[in-house]
Formats: sequence, structure tokens, C-alpha cells
Amino acid sequence: MNILSTIAEFKRTEVAARKELYPVALLEKSRFFETTPVSMTRYLRRPDKSGIIAEFKRKSPSKGMINAFVSIDQVSIGYMQAGASALSVLTDKEFFGGTNEDLTRARELNYCPILRKDFIIDPYQVIEAKSIGADAVLLIAAILDQKQMMELAKLALNLGLETIMEVHSHEELDKHNEFISIIGVNNRNLADFSVSLDVSLHFSKLLGKDTLAISESGIREPGDILFLRQAGYQGFLVGEQFMATSDPAAACHLFISKLKYEHDL
Repeated sequence: MNILSTIAEFKRTEVAARKELYPVALLEKSRFFETTPVSMTRYLRRPDKSGIIAEFKRKSPSKGMINAFVSIDQVSIGYMQAGASALSVLTDKEFFGGTNEDLTRARELNYCPILRKDFIIDPYQVIEAKSIGADAVLLIAAILDQKQMMELAKLALNLGLETIMEVHSHEELDKHNEFISIIGVNNRNLADFSVSLDVSLHFSKLLGKDTLAISESGIREPGDILFLRQAGYQGFLVGEQFMATSDPAAACHLFISKLKYEHDL
């Protein structure tokens, strides 16, 4: 059993418990149900933005604790001031040290697209994403069948949310449907946690020219983004590269400054 399977199994228990504590009727009373989400696709396509989706997470299964005491206020505001196109906020507590409150706080402080990064296996979690202020949700093809992918993506769209379908293998592209806004290619091997941008390069040959695609994991320097842009990617999920520093916002600012400089050379 790989890590995704372990997490998905844990999520089933967690979601069942949350349904008891916070029923859908309660979630739908959230003030965020009255607000219009910010379009991530529009922000990723803006020529004045970096295309970077800057991620906030405290730990990960592969690295353990990354940054335990970091402030969502300081980091989320700093990311946007640095020129990130969007935010990704981990809301999984058990494996990534995140909370729903992290995302809500980021929403209160920033006007930008915010991705709820979690392991969504149930419609309840999509409704929950809307209730905490998310603009987009991540649906991981490796833990969903084709029917589930369709159901969850359609529900998200009906709520005004955009969907990123994350893929690890080319077979998973068969789960794509008309309700999905973005394809996310994860460069991490789930078996051994190795990372290679060659995964994104391989997928770039399989995706249609009109597909809005983002590359996830393993982006360590501005040159990686320039390489991925040439392969057709318009979005770039970067988290650990920033979060592993003492000042993630400053690291993001330096990274984007270097990216602009290298792009203009």
C-alpha cells in the first residue's frame, strides 16, 4: 500500500467523524457560500503574474516536519506580495499539519485564488472547501475512480469552484472530464518519493494544446520554471522550496525576482 492509499483510508474515518460534528446544513450557513470564488485559471493565464502557486504546509510524509511554527498570516501575505499567482493551503492535519482554519485565515487576508490541498474522496469535502473559503479543490486521480472524479468535479463546478485533477501516470488521464479546469502533473514517484521533472516533460506530449496544466513537486530553481514553460506548463506548484526556509515569504520573493531576471536575459 503506497502513501496515498494509507491517507485515503484514514480520510474515510476522518470525514465520517466530521459529518457528525459539522453537518452539511451547518457548512452551507458559512458566509463564503455567498461570495464568488476567484478564478485560478484566469490568474494562471495572466501575463503579469509568475504562474507560481505558492504552498503553505508544515510537514509532509516524505520529509516529516518542515516548518512547525510558521505563521499563515505572514507567509500568505508575503507570498502574494512576492508575486505568486495563487496560494495552495494544506488542510490535512494528520499527514501535513494543516487545518481548515489556515485556509480561512488566508482567505480573510488575501484576494487571490486559493487551492484547498487535501485528499478529497467524498462530496462532503467539496462542500466543506466552499465553506472555508477555497476557490479550487484538488482531486487526485490515483485515489478516485472515473465515476467519483465526475461526481466530485461536477459538484465543485456547481458550487463555483474550479478543479485541479492531479495525475501520476498517463493512464489516469482517462479520468478527465468536462468539469475539470486544470491538469496537475505530480513529479513525485509514490513508491519511493523520488522526484523528476522528466515526468512533466513526458506528460506535456500527452496533453492537448488548449489544456491548462501545472507542474507539481521538484521545482527548486527559476530555471526549472523556464524549462517547464517551454514544455507548455502555465502553473507551477512550489511549496517545500519555500517552506523549508526560516522565512518562506522572503524565499518566495527571491525566487520570483530571480525568475524575472532570468526570463529577461
